Amino acid sequence: MKFGLIAGNGRFPFMVLQGARRSGVQMVVAAIREETDPEIETLADRVEWVGIGQLGRMIRFFKDEGVDKAIMAGQVKHVQIFSRAVPDARMLKVLLKLPRRNTDALIGAIATELQTEGIELLDSTHFLQDSLPQAGVLTRRGPDKHERADIEYGLEIARGIAHLDLGQTIVVRSKACVAIEAMEGTDETIRRAGRLVKRGLTVVKLAKPNQDMRFDVPVVGLPTLTAMIEAGATCLCTTAGKTLMFDRDEMIRVANEKKIAIVAV
Repeated sequence: MKFGLIAGNGRFPFMVLQGARRSGVQMVVAAIREETDPEIETLADRVEWVGIGQLGRMIRFFKDEGVDKAIMAGQVKHVQIFSRAVPDARMLKVLLKLPRRNTDALIGAIATELQTEGIELLDSTHFLQDSLPQAGVLTRRGPDKHERADIEYGLEIARGIAHLDLGQTIVVRSKACVAIEAMEGTDETIRRAGRLVKRGLTVVKLAKPNQDMRFDVPVVGLPTLTAMIEAGATCLCTTAGKTLMFDRDEMIRVANEKKIAIVAV
């Protein structure tokens, strides 16, 4: 059995490769030219560089390599997908079938296209179960009463907009919504909130109610914490069992040092 990795940006693809290696699994990589760190070539058995819209080329690569299971890991910026991709014939066929062009619909359609070629798209946390936090307070300090109230309000907002397929990050202060993630991603959402309100922010980063763990899985890590520190945020709430936490030990160490509370619910 050979696995394929569809690699976007950030450290997520590297962690998947390392997890696969620990499990004794051979993995080849379809690296997104506009997004993937070139260092991926130092870890992977084989790398094929493809453009964002080159679905046909990616599928041919996987078929030639005998891949029957694939994992998608690493962000591909929404702006790249919807404004800069030049689709090949295979991708164009997928796009023409979409009733709407949000990220979930697009990536779901790509997963279906892979399945027609006998390539199963797996849960992107398949090799990273240890990076999914369990429910509870993860830092030395738990949320205070004001932060707990903001978490509850953030959860209420998340439930209210769940069907709209918006971003997964909500920033709250004093039970007022300061920012909701759109195309800019988690860290920029936090920074935008910090420009509006200078301190006392609570960040709620959640999985969707029916989160498809094959793609767009929520991720937090040191860059998230750095953005929070810059914005004056004091509390982070994530979804237990469905949010990947990269550099967990270091992230918790820094959070404790800065007196930031991290909780999984």
